Amino acid sequence: MNLKPISQQVVTIMGASSGIGRDAALKFAEQGAKVVVSARSQEGLATLVEAIQQQGGEAIAVPADTADFDQVKAVADKTVERFGRIDTWVHAAATSVFATFDRISPEEFKRVIDVNLTGQAYGAMAALPHLKAAKGGSLIHITSMEARRSLPYQSPYSASKHGTAGFLDALRIELKHQGYNNINVANILPSVINTPFYNKGKTKLGVKPTGLPPYYNPSLVTDAILYAAEHPVRDYIVGDVGRLLDLAQRISPSLVDAILLAISFDGQRTSDEKGEEPNNLFEPMQGYDRVEGDFKQLEVPSVTDVIAKNPAAMFSTIALAALGGLSLLLSGASDKH
Repeated sequence: MNLKPISQQVVTIMGASSGIGRDAALKFAEQGAKVVVSARSQEGLATLVEAIQQQGGEAIAVPADTADFDQVKAVADKTVERFGRIDTWVHAAATSVFATFDRISPEEFKRVIDVNLTGQAYGAMAALPHLKAAKGGSLIHITSMEARRSLPYQSPYSASKHGTAGFLDALRIELKHQGYNNINVANILPSVINTPFYNKGKTKLGVKPTGLPPYYNPSLVTDAILYAAEHPVRDYIVGDVGRLLDLAQRISPSLVDAILLAISFDGQRTSDEKGEEPNNLFEPMQGYDRVEGDFKQLEVPSVTDVIAKNPAAMFSTIALAALGGLSLLLSGASDKH
């Protein structure tokens, strides 16, 4: 699969006004890509385009609600009209309701699905004709570790992420069957990331919600996105804890149930009182057009992300671990003689 260097790419980013999408737009532009940014927050897009232009990059903004296909298609069309093509499409838009399932209305549940799942499908529908015409490129979808393991208080969000992962699995096979082997369909699954997501989601907990610590910096996810823009990637988990959770879920879902039962209800509640309004469920929410959230003090580094992007390092780590194990075994054997 031949993917262009980022410096030669035209990149469209949905959900770019804050968090991971905003950071990705800035980093793509820093590396020379032409960038089209989209979100509902026109104010957030305006400050983002200004920041990109101030650093010498080239970007335009096309406001859109990802739950509206015509608006999403307009973003793709505007990208091609302005820059002639799409090389990478990044879909990061998401929203949530933090509440037990019995307190979520049908309209709220549907809205989360419309934005997080149907919106992701709309993005692929809008971008794929252009990637097919170019006979290659990257379709990068940001889901979550909740695509692998659901959490209480987040049933619609978890459902939307599971659905997106299933949709992408089917899409990959169809593209291969149709002969589009140069289209990279990547699913990026972040662990808990320090973005304004927890400020903007609707909460019925009576307090501001939080992810289950530790947090990771948004730059880790951005690094994975930029990597997937230039390298074939299928599923990329961001964060050591996410990889451990994935392994535990595969080995014993009931054990993960027990752990989450013990820690996830209190663990997702801060002590900061917060009502249901304001939130970004149906309308954009002003004041949070930034990359990072409020949990910087809970951020930790991730060792396995470096290894995941460097197969040589991964094999070296395995080899060192194997040699270490062999050496201990031989040492134990020699001690017996």
